Formats: sequence, C-alpha cells, structure tokens
Amino acid sequence: MSPDRNTHSDSIPLSDSPAHHPSVFARAFNTGDMTAVEQVYEPAGVLVTVPGQPLTGAARIAANRRFLDLGLPIEVRPRHVYVADDIALLIVDWVIEGTDRDGRAVHIEGTATDVARRGPDGLWRYVIDNPFGTAEPQVHHG
Repeated sequence: MSPDRNTHSDSIPLSDSPAHHPSVFARAFNTGDMTAVEQVYEPAGVLVTVPGQPLTGAARIAANRRFLDLGLPIEVRPRHVYVADDIALLIVDWVIEGTDRDGRAVHIEGTATDVARRGPDGLWRYVIDNPFGTAEPQVHHG
C-alpha cells in the first residue's frame, strides 16, 4: 500500500503507516484548518497539554485551536516508532517557532509520547496525543 491515502476528498490524507502519522498531523496542523487537525484523532482521542489533564471533545479542539491561532507552522521529527499489532507508540520531537500574529517571537517545543491506533479502514489516528511527554512545556515568547 502507499504511505498515504484519502479517507475524504477534502481531507489531509491519513496514513496506513504509523511512522508517517506525525507528518500527517503536521500537514493538517499547517493548513490552519481545525477540521483537518481533528481528522488525525479518533473521536474519543485524548490531548494532554498539561500533565495529568487529558482533554477530549470540545476541550481538545479548543486546546489545539490555541496552537493553531499562533499562525505558525509545526515541524516534526519522529525519533522512535514502536508497533504492536494495531497500536503504536510514537516518540516525536517537534517545534513551533516564528513570529505570531501579534508580532511576538514564539518558540514552543517538546518531545511527544503519542499513542496511535490503526482503524478498521487500515489508517492510523491518535488515541493519545501527549505533546510534551513527561516534561513541562517549553514555551518562550519574545
């Protein structure tokens, strides 16, 4: 199979390889379109922007929206991918850097510890998106 294939004609192509899922997320994020970002998650997927505070549904969308509203791209560098059947643990270095819409310098980075699952359609989606892993967020505004 090819690394990516569409699930909808108007969406970012999801991947049939867990190693490509971080890049799928980055492409969706970099569109600035919240609908595209939401497609990389399972419906009940969890986002953890603060340790011990998992967010789902509308709270997950709002937290991702705050990152999107910076108007800056994300760069991802997968470090490790561990797969057991239909579950994958993804360790991914990432950075959001540049000048935000208010003219402030922004630098946010982390090493994500994410869990993805292959769906019945063969495509991977986040079950748990933990962008800062076990570390406190590194956020710098200039």
